[in-house]
Amino acid sequence: MTATLGTVFLAVYDTLADWETGHAVAHLARAGYTIRAVGPSREPVTTMAGIRIVPDLALDEVAAGDAALLVLPGADLWDTGDELAPYSRLAREFLDAGVPVAAICGATAGLAREGLLDDRDHTSNVSFYLDATGYGGAGRYVEADAVTDGILVTAGGTEPVAFAREILGLLGVYEGEVLDAWYRLFHDSDASAFPVLEAAEQAAGGDR
Repeated sequence: MTATLGTVFLAVYDTLADWETGHAVAHLARAGYTIRAVGPSREPVTTMAGIRIVPDLALDEVAAGDAALLVLPGADLWDTGDELAPYSRLAREFLDAGVPVAAICGATAGLAREGLLDDRDHTSNVSFYLDATGYGGAGRYVEADAVTDGILVTAGGTEPVAFAREILGLLGVYEGEVLDAWYRLFHDSDASAFPVLEAAEQAAGGDR
């Protein structure tokens, strides 16, 4: 049994984009991280697919503390008002405490509005999507599937595998040729990558 490496807080809220964080949190869980779902309250939320999720914790119960990562998925609510702004403020708390944050799709706009992308390299769905927030970080926008700047990961909503790759690399779950093999397998269906991953798992005692 893999020893617990720390807690990954996964934000969950109504209209959450189901496809965006699955690769990341599943592989983090397999690597030994504890995944805790954080809702606006402990009341169930409903994803874009209509799936009900019961949060483990409410937003006001979460602090950076010994957390390993905060993951912010996209959701329609990021673009329809300020309902999810408290999650952007939580992201600021995590970053200020030196705890990594990963945001994808609409969540990147939330971080932009909070001023967290003004001085960090980042990406999103498309540059003009973030420009519409009025943020000051347009000069740091990178045309890439996913970007890591220090302890912040950002990605567009069509890049869940690249998003996961950056997270797994940042936390050291996979590195170097193993991380590349993981990406080639899950993004490109490259069967030649499988033996590399299999050898890495055997070397690690099968923990992953």
